[in-house]
Amino acid sequence: MMRYKIPQLETERLILREHREDDIAAEIAFYATDASQFVGGPKSPEDTWRYISMMMGHWALRGFGFWALEDKDTGTYQGRVGLWYPHGWREREIGWILMPSATGKGYATEAAQAARAHAYDVLGWETAISQIAVTNHASKAVAKRLGAVMEETYDAGDAYGEIEVWRHPAPADLVNGGMEAYA
Repeated sequence: MMRYKIPQLETERLILREHREDDIAAEIAFYATDASQFVGGPKSPEDTWRYISMMMGHWALRGFGFWALEDKDTGTYQGRVGLWYPHGWREREIGWILMPSATGKGYATEAAQAARAHAYDVLGWETAISQIAVTNHASKAVAKRLGAVMEETYDAGDAYGEIEVWRHPAPADLVNGGMEAYA
């Protein structure tokens, strides 16, 4: 059996942890709705289970991936945020997907800052992108709050459609008076 350790991160309101099988019920419910349209949905329950399993395997193969987001106060699964770079991907990416009940609370920004700090400080990344559907205005707002700048648009040619590539500030830009109290 392949074993790997997913580091746990904490923010003011969230625990970023490994996925558990009981998280998948919320993902299945999410992917059954049109709310999942920006992230390849809707999907069947079987395809959703496989997708979450693939994300867990990303940790084993790359040493980084998506964390499950857990509300510190309630223990409720809120979605996922993480670092992504599967075979054939453009560049290393920071991504976020929230359950509908978790939107509008600043969770994506809070968790993505922690994921980016891990990427830069622990993994040594010098840059990162976020790929966002052109019509996903909520995610574009998160990217802007993170200090990312839109670089280009391309047609993904699959279930994701037209995508914008947002570039995050480099680590040095964050340390030297950037978006985060980072150093």
